[in-house]
Amino acid sequence: MSTLQEYLRFLVTLTAVLDPFLAIPIFVGVTASLDERSRRRLAEAVTLTVFLVLAGAALFGEALLRLVGASLQAFQVGGGLVLLLMALAMLSAKVGEMRQTRAEAAELEAGERSGVVPLAVPLLAGPGAIGTTIIAAQAGGIAHALVLVACIGLVSLVLWWMLRLAHAVGARMGMTGLNVATRLLGLVLAAIAIETMAVGLKRLFPGLAG
Repeated sequence: MSTLQEYLRFLVTLTAVLDPFLAIPIFVGVTASLDERSRRRLAEAVTLTVFLVLAGAALFGEALLRLVGASLQAFQVGGGLVLLLMALAMLSAKVGEMRQTRAEAAELEAGERSGVVPLAVPLLAGPGAIGTTIIAAQAGGIAHALVLVACIGLVSLVLWWMLRLAHAVGARMGMTGLNVATRLLGLVLAAIAIETMAVGLKRLFPGLAG
């Protein structure tokens, strides 16, 4: 993975996996009783957490795979399956339990969590986003990993901007508009997930390539 096109693909994939449109109504609900300063601080905390988790995955994820003895090919198949399950939930305009369980959602609604957890992790920087980053960082060297970190920073800036304007965007787009955007991202993510699984299966079973 070294061409501009592949880095652009990573940007699109990560944006689709994070899906800020899906996070907007949740963020609005969590911050409904907060003042503007508190909303801004929470948006910054969520964005910074997402960036640090994914940057860590880009820099150390492959080493972690080697440590536990998991092959990249198997991880591609498993990661692709996770992305596909997330995409199917997005096509139904649902959060899906891959991102957030009912218990986590209940804790958030009851105010038992600060919003950073589980909004940043695992709703945004969850298994799908972490898996996508580790797969993209495969055997690329430190320079490649740093470019990926820069891409993560760019996506994080978009996420921060969306959360900062969450109340205005939510009011302007409405639930229907947000759901349509989520479904479109889900369609893109489904195609990427199937391709990721196909590449992993071909590497695990070379006979399939014929």
